Amino acid sequence: MDLITIDFETYYDKDYSLSKMTTEAYIRDPRFEVIGVAVKVNNNKTEWASGTDTQIRLFLQTFDFHEACLCAHNTMFDGAIIAWHYNINPKFFTDTLCLSRSVDGVEVGGSLRALAERYDIGVKGTEVLNALGKRRDSFTPEELSRYGDYCINDVNLTYDLFRVLGKNFPKKELKLIDLTLRMFIDPVLGLDTELLKKHLTEIREYKASLLDAAGVDKDDLMSNPKFAKLLESLDVEPPTKISPTTGKKTFAFSKSDKGFVSLGEHFDPEVQKLFEARLANKSTLEETRTQRFIDIASRGKLPVPVRYYAAHTGRWGGDDKINLQNLPSRGASGNTLKRSILAPEGYSLIDADSSQIEARVLAWLAEQDDLTTSFTNGEDVYKKMAARIYEVEESSVSKEQRFVGKTTILGAGYGMGAVRFKEQLKNFSTDIDLDEARRIIKVYRDTNDQIDKLWRAAQDILMKIHNGDRGALGINGLVCIVDREYLSLPSGLRLHYDDLTSTTTNMGVEYDYKTRRGRTRIYGGKVIENVCQALARCVIGEQMLEVAKRYKVVLTVHDSIACCVPDDEVDEARNYIESCMRMVPKWASGLPLDCESGVGKSYGGCA
Repeated sequence: MDLITIDFETYYDKDYSLSKMTTEAYIRDPRFEVIGVAVKVNNNKTEWASGTDTQIRLFLQTFDFHEACLCAHNTMFDGAIIAWHYNINPKFFTDTLCLSRSVDGVEVGGSLRALAERYDIGVKGTEVLNALGKRRDSFTPEELSRYGDYCINDVNLTYDLFRVLGKNFPKKELKLIDLTLRMFIDPVLGLDTELLKKHLTEIREYKASLLDAAGVDKDDLMSNPKFAKLLESLDVEPPTKISPTTGKKTFAFSKSDKGFVSLGEHFDPEVQKLFEARLANKSTLEETRTQRFIDIASRGKLPVPVRYYAAHTGRWGGDDKINLQNLPSRGASGNTLKRSILAPEGYSLIDADSSQIEARVLAWLAEQDDLTTSFTNGEDVYKKMAARIYEVEESSVSKEQRFVGKTTILGAGYGMGAVRFKEQLKNFSTDIDLDEARRIIKVYRDTNDQIDKLWRAAQDILMKIHNGDRGALGINGLVCIVDREYLSLPSGLRLHYDDLTSTTTNMGVEYDYKTRRGRTRIYGGKVIENVCQALARCVIGEQMLEVAKRYKVVLTVHDSIACCVPDDEVDEARNYIESCMRMVPKWASGLPLDCESGVGKSYGGCA
């Protein structure tokens, strides 16, 4: 298969640019214009073309994209242009930006300039002319030639970068990059405009009703000093905190500030009204996202922007200023946004979730055989944990007790202490004292001694990474130290701990590593959390590829996969997809997997 490396240069101005717009909105905008394009086939000389849309189209048609792998640096952009504007569908997509995130880690800068310097493959040029606000026909031939040289250099750098990063890159992961890019480049999902408009009206009316109930103007409510005065007028001292940035006293009005949250429980109903009005009107995410969905619907189908290797552990993440990874499912608005995402005519959506996968991976990795067996046998491990905690028969476990058991299984598995455990329960309206929290944590650790042992092994691994020693972790030494910077995963991907350093304190040796946000503390339990999440992601990746052999994968969210299937194949497709989600990778023999799935005409309707 030929490798075709490509880069488009497009019109932009101070109001119309990728820095101010989503990729989807920019490319679909009536102002969109291709100034020129550079194309390189394999290691042949890179060609540049500039001209009318028809001339660009004819130029692109001289290349056999349909049997080639298209490569760019940020292929979501260039791939969408070639598909949406020129109706060209390459056989395969790859992306040096995606490759760099998995090879170098998400903490390393992913710009072409930074990567070219990192790998010493050349120097990215600077834009040799001021293209701001200039249409193609405004350029002189000399300017277009210089612009072409700039674009050709970018393509050559991208090609060289692919040769470096793509060498020995796992084939399955290359397929996952292609699959991920196609969610955006080849959209099939629709949007329910009427539902979205109704939802937007309801959001705005609800916010306005809270303002009316509080008897205040929005401007007074949104300003911190003015909000403080409103509280003082009700004989309430505004809550304060010390700013971590300035070290000075400031208002504690963030939605997570305890002082602000306490206003919602104030004895004076007028204070409660102010709290509710401010909280609702400060939160713009739902409103903004709904409007963005409406705007997308006016332009066409919903391209699903999902970022490959978005997190430290390799998980996918949201992209293009539309994070479909965290659409609400509950709350005042329920799952309206999810319900607005529609399958195409004649098709249904199947949403399949790999049940409790991280907890299952942890039990298996630690060789906690009793817990692994419980998962294998389909037992209710949350209820079983609760029965141990409260020393009752499983049949007598209450709903509240089971919730504590669930929180214990999902939280305490990574070395969570009593204080944090208590806080976590309180976040879900379950309040226990510190002694009780300590008791529950002890029950968990006594019950799951192999998991406790795994944390200590991970702490030793940190020491070995720091000392430059070899080492392995988990069942059959599955996760190994490589090159003093990262742990290798069975997928061929890596967990990076760049510039790991140690500090001796009165609590023992503590470790931290370099991130773009500064130094981040790391310890045995956190390593295990990283490893389990990374392994779960490896499993999901293999399952996704298996599903994609028969059905189009349109979205992945954490441990779930959403697929588009013909209406007359729903039952067959559901059985197939569930079997794929229970498929155990060769490297994970004995891992007890299970899945739950739902079917619907909308994403939110999958039940």
